[in-house]
Amino acid sequence: MSSGGLDALVIGAGVIGLTTAVQLAESGLLVEVRSTAVPGRTTSVAAGAMWGLFFVDRDEQVLRWSRDTLDCLTELAADSHTGVRLVEGVEAARRELSSDWGVIVDDVYVCDRSELPPGFASGRRFTVPLVDMPVYLSYLCDRLFAAGGRLRIEHVRSLGEVFGQAEVVINCSGARAGELVGDPELYPVRGQVVVVRNPGVTEFFSEDTDDGADLLYILPHGNKVVLGGTAEVGSWNLEPDLRTAGEIVARCAAVVPSLATAPVLEHRVGLRPVRDCVRFDEQRQPNGGLLIHSYGHGGSGVSLSWGCAREVLARLEASVR
Repeated sequence: MSSGGLDALVIGAGVIGLTTAVQLAESGLLVEVRSTAVPGRTTSVAAGAMWGLFFVDRDEQVLRWSRDTLDCLTELAADSHTGVRLVEGVEAARRELSSDWGVIVDDVYVCDRSELPPGFASGRRFTVPLVDMPVYLSYLCDRLFAAGGRLRIEHVRSLGEVFGQAEVVINCSGARAGELVGDPELYPVRGQVVVVRNPGVTEFFSEDTDDGADLLYILPHGNKVVLGGTAEVGSWNLEPDLRTAGEIVARCAAVVPSLATAPVLEHRVGLRPVRDCVRFDEQRQPNGGLLIHSYGHGGSGVSLSWGCAREVLARLEASVR
């Protein structure tokens, strides 16, 4: 154990950081999460969130992480307190969808055109986990605390100031990772969503927009629906834009008309941490301890979280053999 008394220090309280901390704490390590913001004020709370691969390369390692996470989230969906539910719905496009979908879920099938909203040319129906992020982040915190982990709200200005405070430091700082490690490949992609009262939506709908800036997704979470969204490359603006919100609602209402008059409950904005590929590697701290980077998950933090957390634990176990 380090002079700071910690086995592991996780920087970042978003879904990647919290899941990693839970995995390590439940393996018996003394873990602290350090974050500038409480989990409910991180980018993760602004996620929709539907399992899938968004704004991230789909290499072999990422696919493995996503499959592991799909399995974990599917198990969690059996517990109503987690905020995770298995929901059926449609992903559609205004052109022919590619047959290469990357990760295939068990029940996927191609929709007939008559099953799609006007203006859409192709689509597929399947069932995946949807995650109510405020509920889920609270659930992860409860698991962390139950395993003896702790959360400390404190701004980490540099990695150098935390070296030596734990045997292993895990950098899960999301969009802030560029500031901490000087990574020029990392950039923000701003996402804005509108949360409305649910007028009776039971299925998700998502448009494959070919990396456009204006997204369309409808994600029901019980008595509310998350409507999205945007993908504004390079924007650091965390303030909701009401005109953008109106455009989001209009796009979604073109698919589900009852959403046009649904009362707005909340506006959320987050910054997806995007780079050409997820950064997951390890280095040595100056004191000989381990430093692991786990950031750059794009819009797929939820979808890769348990796979990456397991990978961190595996790296730690390998380092002490």
